[in-house]
Amino acid sequence: MTYRRLDPERTVATVAQLVRRVGERFPDSGLVHVCEELLAIARETRETAEHIARPLVALRVAVGMVLLAILAALGYTLSQFDLVIAARSFVDLVQILEASMNAVALMGAAIFFLVTIENRVKRSRALAALHELRSIAHVIDMHQLTKDPKVPGVAVVDTPSSPSRTFDDYQLTRYLDYCSEMLSLLGKIAAVYAQTSADREVTSAVNEVEALTTGLSRKIWDKIQAIHVSHRPD
Repeated sequence: MTYRRLDPERTVATVAQLVRRVGERFPDSGLVHVCEELLAIARETRETAEHIARPLVALRVAVGMVLLAILAALGYTLSQFDLVIAARSFVDLVQILEASMNAVALMGAAIFFLVTIENRVKRSRALAALHELRSIAHVIDMHQLTKDPKVPGVAVVDTPSSPSRTFDDYQLTRYLDYCSEMLSLLGKIAAVYAQTSADREVTSAVNEVEALTTGLSRKIWDKIQAIHVSHRPD
């Protein structure tokens, strides 16, 4: 057991426990289903991170074969170069050299594309997963959006379109706390990709998810704090 890296298995276990806690206290709420989706994403993240960490053997073999073909073609071209020089004038030689330099530049670009293709494939998969995490963060935020605490001394006048307020202060606190926990766990799920991939774009996307979840959680804690303040003695 190591305490220097996030363990995806323990993250999944923590989310699974949160699903049970939310289900036991709010069995008929939509928050249970959101938490279940979070659990499914945590499990998918574990598998995706493991896949990203493994080398893509088939892709590497294919790239290696293409690179060998390119190098073989380049070697054959160079072997014929002396014959071409002997049969051409100086002006033709300059043109041949210019064309050869362009061909070498194109080959270099092709080789760079092939060498980096594995990293780009893994990056694309990680960024797609992180985009999904950003989406579910907003879903969680939508569930707490209308869960506002009562303001002491202010009479509540509902309209036909007002959201229903069926929670007492303790239930509301627990509901908001669960939302905050889900956002926190979402940030930890995103961090699994950061420790799996050293790609700058992936790391930047992970930081964006963590900043988003932190900001949304801060709004929730402002509501929880307002509930606590309303119960303080004057």
